[in-house]
Amino acid sequence: MSPRQAKGEAVQRELLPGQSPELLRELHLLGRDGALHADSLRKLKQVNHLVRLLEPALLDVRERHPEGVLVDAGAGNAYLAFVLYELFLRDPGAREILYCVEPREDLRRRAEERSRKLGFDRMRFVQAELARAELPERVHLLMALHACDTATDDAIAVGLRREADHIAVVPCCQAEVAAQLKEQPDAAAQPWPLLWAHPIHRREAGAHLTNVVRALVLESFGYQVTVTELTGWEHSLKNELILARRVHREHRGARARLQALLAATRVRPKLVREICPEVLA
Repeated sequence: MSPRQAKGEAVQRELLPGQSPELLRELHLLGRDGALHADSLRKLKQVNHLVRLLEPALLDVRERHPEGVLVDAGAGNAYLAFVLYELFLRDPGAREILYCVEPREDLRRRAEERSRKLGFDRMRFVQAELARAELPERVHLLMALHACDTATDDAIAVGLRREADHIAVVPCCQAEVAAQLKEQPDAAAQPWPLLWAHPIHRREAGAHLTNVVRALVLESFGYQVTVTELTGWEHSLKNELILARRVHREHRGARARLQALLAATRVRPKLVREICPEVLA
């Protein structure tokens, strides 16, 4: 069972080295009573764990790109961006620029005001749908935490088009492929349709198939991909993490496996339609 809250010393145990309670208060994660209540505790565990997993990518970007470009896609309240900035970008020697892309004007304005208050002067806030966001031509690390449904595909597509060294996404609420399976339940050859004959299986199979396709697309573009869980399931049911590091220009074997999977299942995910439609032929 997930803990309902953390108080006193338990709050300190949740903090990463260098992480301040003051920032958590500013983000309204730490309550007026000094406690991390249930929802805030879950959010902090997810953000902090992702930041720890991103550390090797951040250090790699810093070593190879003196003025690295980091992008938080679909930033929302920008919890991830603010925590990452405090832990890695406040160093006087750091020169990375962190872009937060968010279509909602109220969230963008609030985060921008917060960054000025905190003196986080290398944060940039872009109010736009991700596909139309004005970003530098080259991105070195692109991350998206719980971008819903095809918003995760939009994030991966931006990372691929801007040749990101590292891409890290935690997908959320994947409905597109499940809807395609429902519309054409018998399009795939038997016995594939048995995997999604029931609605609950169709939802799960659609989400799983979506992430398998995402990983194969990344591999086909030359990325080394790791798929793992973000945190314990008690903290989030939307918990799959896809980490990708570019090591080659392309991988023809992965492209062939992707094409074979799509031919067998007859699905047409957005990421494939936009990035490599030729594999659908």
